[in-house]
Amino acid sequence: MLKKTRITIAAAVMTLITLLFLDFTGTIRCWAGWTAKIQFLPALLALNIVVVAALIVLTLIFGRIYCSVVCPLGIMQDLISSLRKKKNRFSFSPEKKWLRYAVLAVFVLALILGVHALVALLAPYSSYGRIAQNLLCPVYEAGNNVLAAIAKHYGSYAFYSVDIWIRGIATFAVAVVTFVIIAILAWRNGRTYCNTICPVGTILSFFARFSWMKIRIDADKCRTCGKCSRNCKASCIDFKNMKVDYSRCVVCGNCLENCSFDALHYTRRPAAKPAEAPAETVPATDTGRRNFLVGTALAASSTLLAQEDKKVDGGLAVILDKQPPERTTPLTPPGSISAANLHRRCTACQLCISQCPNGVLRPSTDLMTLMQPFMSYEDGYCRPECNRCSSVCPTGAIQPLSLADKSSTQIGHAVWVGKNCIPLVDRVECGNCARHCPAGAIEMVPMNQADRNSLKYPVLNEARCIGCGACEYVCPARPFSAIYVEGHEVHKTI
Repeated sequence: MLKKTRITIAAAVMTLITLLFLDFTGTIRCWAGWTAKIQFLPALLALNIVVVAALIVLTLIFGRIYCSVVCPLGIMQDLISSLRKKKNRFSFSPEKKWLRYAVLAVFVLALILGVHALVALLAPYSSYGRIAQNLLCPVYEAGNNVLAAIAKHYGSYAFYSVDIWIRGIATFAVAVVTFVIIAILAWRNGRTYCNTICPVGTILSFFARFSWMKIRIDADKCRTCGKCSRNCKASCIDFKNMKVDYSRCVVCGNCLENCSFDALHYTRRPAAKPAEAPAETVPATDTGRRNFLVGTALAASSTLLAQEDKKVDGGLAVILDKQPPERTTPLTPPGSISAANLHRRCTACQLCISQCPNGVLRPSTDLMTLMQPFMSYEDGYCRPECNRCSSVCPTGAIQPLSLADKSSTQIGHAVWVGKNCIPLVDRVECGNCARHCPAGAIEMVPMNQADRNSLKYPVLNEARCIGCGACEYVCPARPFSAIYVEGHEVHKTI
C-alpha cells in the first residue's frame, strides 16, 4: 500500500502544480495555489515557519517522503525513470558526501551573498517551474487554440485563443538544458540529481537519518537476493550488509514491492540483527513495473519562434513593432516592495510570469537578476484590477496586495519624450495617454496658451502616477513611445 499511496498523492500534487503553471485563465490558482506555497525553499524564503516546521516534522516521522510526493522535480524524475522498461537496473552506490555538501555550501553561500542566479539554477521547485512555463505551457496553449478554433467553427465560445510566445530566450534555454540534464540522470540512474545535487534534498537528509518510520530489513527472512537494491532508484540499499542509507531513501516503496521474501518493512520497529552467515544468493526474477506516459514538451517549441516581420493596417501603412525604452531603473511588480526585496527572495520559478494575463512580466536577462521578473509594456500594461502575481508568489518576493492597495502603489513614474510625441512631430491631435490613464495623472494642455484650440501636448502629474504603463502601451508613436515609465528602486504609497 505504501507505493500505491505515494503514487496517488504524487499524481494529485503533480497535476495541480503543473496546471497552476499552465493555467492562463487565473481560475486554478484559487484552489491550487497552496501547492506552490508548501514547497520547502519558497516557504523558507517567505519565512513561513508553519510550513517549514511541518515539512521537517513530516521528514522526522516518515523520512524524505517530501521528495516523492510534494516536490514536482522529484516526481518528474520518477516519471522519466519509469519510462525505461529495463528491470533490475539499479545498484547500491556509497553516498558522495563531498559532492552533496559542496553543492549545499555553494548554495547557502550564494543565498547569503545575493548571487540569486545560482540559487535559481539549483532550486528544485523553480527548476520545474521554468520547465513547465517554457516547455509545457506553449504546447498547452497550442492545444487550447485548436479547441478554440473548433469551438468557433460551431459558434461556441467555450474556449478562446491566446497568444503563444517565448517570454525570454535565455530562460527558455536554461529550461531546456535543465530538463535534458535531469532527464538523462533520471533515465540512467533514477534519483541521482536528488541525492547528489539538490540542496533541499541534502537539507532534508539531515532529518531523515532520524526518522521514526523507516525501511527496515529483517535479517531472518532476507536471502540477500539483491532485488531490493536493483530496484532502488535512490541507490541507497546495501543488501550485502543489510543496511539502508536513510539520508538518501525517498520512501518510494519499490523495494517493498519487489522483495519476494517479505524481508523489508516500512515500520517504526528495528528489524533483527543480520545473521553471521548469509544464505546462498537466489537468482533474481523479473517483476512488472508500473509505467507512466509523459508527453514531450519540445515538439511544438520550434514553431513558436516564427513571427511576422511586419503588420499591415488595411494594406496602406506598415505598423512598426514597439521597442522597449532604455529605463534607468527596471520596473518591478506591485507588491515586490523594492528591487532589493525581489532580488533577495525570488527564485525565478516563473509562476508570476505564467499567471500574468497582460503580457507585462518578463524574465530578466541581467546576470545579477537572471530569470527574475521585470515589467515591460510593449504588449500590455499592468491593469489596476489585476493582482494575480502577488497572490501566487510563494517566496514573499511579491507580497499579497489588495486591488485597493495596488491602485495606490507607485512602482514608477511616467516620463514624456517630446521628440517622439505625435502632436509635436506630425502636428495632429492625439491624447491617447490622457484618455487611458487610470490614475488621472496626465492632462492635455494647449501648446499656445493664448489659443485654446491649438494642438495639445501631455503634462504629467508625477505625484498621482502609479507607473501602470497604460500611457506607454497605448501611445501610437513607433518604434519608441513618446511617454514611458521609469521604475523606482523602492515603491511608494500615494
